[in-house]
Amino acid sequence: MADTGFLDWPFFEPRHRDWAAEVEAWAAQYAETLSDEHDADASVIRLARAMGDAGLLRVPCPADGVLDVRALCIARDILARHSGLADFAFAMQGLGTGPVTLFGSAAQRDRVLPGARAGTALAAFALSEPEAGSDVSALALTATPDGNGHYRLNGEKTWISNGGIAATYVVFARTGEAPGAKGLSAFLVPADASGLTVAERIEVTAPHPLARLHFADVRVAAEDMLGKPGEGFKVAMSTLDVFRASVGAAALGFARRALDMTVEHAASRKIFGGTLFDQQMSQAAIADSATDVEAAALLVYRAAWLKDSGTPRVTREASMAKLHATEAAQRCADRNVQIHGGLGVTKGHKAEELYREVRALRVYEGASEIQRVVIARMERERLDSRPRQLRTSLG
Repeated sequence: MADTGFLDWPFFEPRHRDWAAEVEAWAAQYAETLSDEHDADASVIRLARAMGDAGLLRVPCPADGVLDVRALCIARDILARHSGLADFAFAMQGLGTGPVTLFGSAAQRDRVLPGARAGTALAAFALSEPEAGSDVSALALTATPDGNGHYRLNGEKTWISNGGIAATYVVFARTGEAPGAKGLSAFLVPADASGLTVAERIEVTAPHPLARLHFADVRVAAEDMLGKPGEGFKVAMSTLDVFRASVGAAALGFARRALDMTVEHAASRKIFGGTLFDQQMSQAAIADSATDVEAAALLVYRAAWLKDSGTPRVTREASMAKLHATEAAQRCADRNVQIHGGLGVTKGHKAEELYREVRALRVYEGASEIQRVVIARMERERLDSRPRQLRTSLG
């Protein structure tokens, strides 16, 4: 079990410590035993059901509609340390239902959330397209009114997590109220909707259920829209504002596991009449990873605490948390591979698995480069908002 001293930080309340113990106990018993990257679909289905049975999905799919971001981050931190697929299964139930929790009507919440909370119905967040990843304003999938209280969806989505195994998709489409991002809307689309097909299953470095979806005159009722017409960008960004810090938390969990493995292997590996740990370069690698982990934890849990405290906009802090934590986790995983030598690049070894698992986190839900753009722009906004006299005195 990893060091949980960080839970004594002032970001947390007693209920968070109780939650961490609950998740850790479940993860220690089930997370790795239920995970098999050779059958990612079955693993995620199995894991989600087990989490539902244990009551863990009450946090990403809350009955009261209140998302506890600190609790989300704690769970992802712990689950990722044990199993990337377990983290994925937990996170996608939250991301896939987040728009429903935040913007859904009572009827929509009643339809989607109970099954998601039980782990019997998987959820998916369908935003990205072949020509629109980081640039959400470039979405091309259309939702056209058919004059009978319905819309027709036409186009494609790709890199959709849980694609092919989800029961419900939150689909973002162009409804045309205004150019660019202001002309998007969000819809609930059942997986068995006529005209919705899985065009391709996508294989990635660390196996996870991913797919390209094709929409051919998929008919959805106007009452299946989440929020109002033209609010799709708001729905997407508000959801990501909650879950972006949790991506950093998952990276943190991977980094913690990599650090523990680095120290353990260095301390036990015999070399040059001593241990690998005795080499100063090994100590430098361990020190750098330990510092990366602590800094990532502070950024992640600060962002989560701010969101839970009612701060209306945590885009800057969440972007910093995701950027630093994912980049730091990649460094920790790389050092772990290096310390393990040949074992570190042996397929099937945990060091090699961690190296693959971490990589995607630097891309999805806003690549590192996009996070840097967001942070830089918000720093300029912060400067512009200062009194002119103060800005002048700063040079």
